Amino acid sequence: MGSIFKSLSVIRNPIKSFVGFIEANISILRHCSKQRLITEGQVLHGHLYKIGISSHRHVAVKLLIMYLDFRRSSEVDQLLKDYEGFDMIVHNCLISANVDWGNIDEARKLFDEMPERNEVSWTALISGYLKYGRVDESMWLFQRNPFQNVISWTAAISGVLSNGMHSKSIELFLEMLRSGVNPNNVTFVSIIRASTEMGNFSLGMTLLSLAIKLGYEDDVSVCNSLITFSLRLGKMEMARGVFERMRKRDVISWTAILDMYVQMGDLEEARKVFDEMPERNEVSWSAMISRYAQKGYAKEAIKLFRQMIENDIAPNSSCLSSAINALANLKALHSGKNIHAHVMKLGMSNDVFVSSSLVDLYGSCGNTEDGRPVFDNIKNKNVVCWNSMISAYTSNGNLEEAKKLFDQIPMKNIGSWNSMVSGFLGNEEYDKVLEVFNDMLLLGQTPDVSTISSVLCACANLTSLNKGKNLHGKALKLGFQHDVFVNTALVDMYAKSGDIENSKRVFNKMHEKNEVSWTAMIQGLAENGFGEESLEVFEKMEKMSSIKPNELVLLSILFACSHCGLVNKGLYYFNSMEKLYMIIPNERHYTCVVDMLSRSGRVKEAEDLIMSMPCEAEVSAWGALLSGCKTYGEDKIAERVGLKIQEMVEQKSCGYVLLSNVYASSGRWSEVMKTRNLMKERGLKKSGGCSWIEVRNELHLFYSQDGTHMDLNDIYVILELLKFDMLILEH
Repeated sequence: MGSIFKSLSVIRNPIKSFVGFIEANISILRHCSKQRLITEGQVLHGHLYKIGISSHRHVAVKLLIMYLDFRRSSEVDQLLKDYEGFDMIVHNCLISANVDWGNIDEARKLFDEMPERNEVSWTALISGYLKYGRVDESMWLFQRNPFQNVISWTAAISGVLSNGMHSKSIELFLEMLRSGVNPNNVTFVSIIRASTEMGNFSLGMTLLSLAIKLGYEDDVSVCNSLITFSLRLGKMEMARGVFERMRKRDVISWTAILDMYVQMGDLEEARKVFDEMPERNEVSWSAMISRYAQKGYAKEAIKLFRQMIENDIAPNSSCLSSAINALANLKALHSGKNIHAHVMKLGMSNDVFVSSSLVDLYGSCGNTEDGRPVFDNIKNKNVVCWNSMISAYTSNGNLEEAKKLFDQIPMKNIGSWNSMVSGFLGNEEYDKVLEVFNDMLLLGQTPDVSTISSVLCACANLTSLNKGKNLHGKALKLGFQHDVFVNTALVDMYAKSGDIENSKRVFNKMHEKNEVSWTAMIQGLAENGFGEESLEVFEKMEKMSSIKPNELVLLSILFACSHCGLVNKGLYYFNSMEKLYMIIPNERHYTCVVDMLSRSGRVKEAEDLIMSMPCEAEVSAWGALLSGCKTYGEDKIAERVGLKIQEMVEQKSCGYVLLSNVYASSGRWSEVMKTRNLMKERGLKKSGGCSWIEVRNELHLFYSQDGTHMDLNDIYVILELLKFDMLILEH
């Protein structure tokens, strides 16, 4: 604005050259139009009118263009009155303005009224028809256009292409060549785009040859189009070749090659290109930051984001979302609040993608209180925002609020349903998982792989074999029979429900197996008492796949050895964990070995192992040892272990319950009462036990000391009858 008034001050002192004076005014009017400075433009108009040159033809045309740009109809009408007779430039301006405003019929009327027309008139109307999808009328005009030069041909080709008519654009291009008109760089960009979208590699190669023949091999825009063409068709080497041959490159060229490596997942090469770039725009920065965040390199993503801000590059919404997601993975709440402030400063707090990422961030950091206002302030919420807030609540255990919000979603998608399913699953509300799934089916939403896998997991934990089998049938019907996640969930569900044969059948038919699949099968066999078969599957995994055993697989192997009495084999695997598999045993592995030794009567070895552990032993490890002491009469060790458990669980009920159960199983009722009295004195409570049974596809839950079941009286009547029958049988 300051530069405008500075220029006006120069105008108040007319310069010697009248032509220069006019050119200066025209330049300022052009600047006012471009920068949307209508007030300054009006001030200048008034000044020009005052000094008597506003009616100068070139000045008047620029004033007309400015008022047309701002849609000032009264000023436009006033200016038009000053024109006497026909003016082709004015008519062309009016045609272009009406095209921009969407008044294509008015533009045609103005065109028809013209006693003579030039190439601008024809091209403006032809392009206008194409802009609004009226291709037939455009082509009718184009065939009658007497000014068929490269500009008009290119306008027609690109216009037809923008209407999705790829073949038609190529036909026009060939017709242009036959008419003897050579393409320019803009024509090449359009027609290469057409061949890209058609996936026509042979045409693209022909165009490359023609571009070289006509001397466009060094044109930056043409080369950029060829790079994009090559990348879209998966010709990475060709793209790299075009790039390396370019004498001059712009930021688009560099960004295209950078994106190539990013899409390939080659972060190392992408970073090399990024570091070599002489100029970077927000797209370049965003590509690197988002890929680092997606690949799990959250710290590197944040480091780049900070460099971007330091270089005064304003991040776009994609870049901000990626940076916020990286902070969510790091659970960096303080830094997240800083970036939230930056988002507000940039005026992007209402961007749905950025705001959804902020909701995820606060949810990941356990701070739904600050995440909810972000969600509430989004004016145009989409389903992604709703799902983000629901996931934030479920991940923090606030299922009631999550369900309340879920019921308010105006349009649910599969992600919404999956958020609730996974939320209940993660909080071990397995019966609720089935309820949500049933509601989902009743409302006509088709489940996806994630839904089926999650619901199967719930069935596995409920040992609900009938529901699991029904779900297996649904998975087959939906075409998920080859999905590794669904099949793994089926293996686990059948194994946990005791149907080991079906578990093995699904596993053996799997075309693809990952480490979770192998673990589920090994663990399933071990837990169902097929220890030796579990070891065979483990050895098969080592021989037939490239998957290395993980902590969970080795835990299953130790469990299998423990329950099958294969002590020496179990000790071999335990002692090989670091040497062969590079895995440091954790408390659970030690607990399994303690249990294995205790079960086989090697109680003293088990005690020595616990005492030599590099980490603190779990209460269950001491419990396994205590159980072994009872079985093999090691009373002295049992006393030491009992005291140790009491020391460990001063503030937790689980150890006292364990100790009480061990005393009860050995008939030491006075010790049982002493332990339970200690729990009462310290205000410790044992969570109520829960059992369930599935009858006619309906799940019935029973909690300890819970009298809410609708058939409770009938159940107790049957129990009394059973007790009576048992007494008769005893006598």
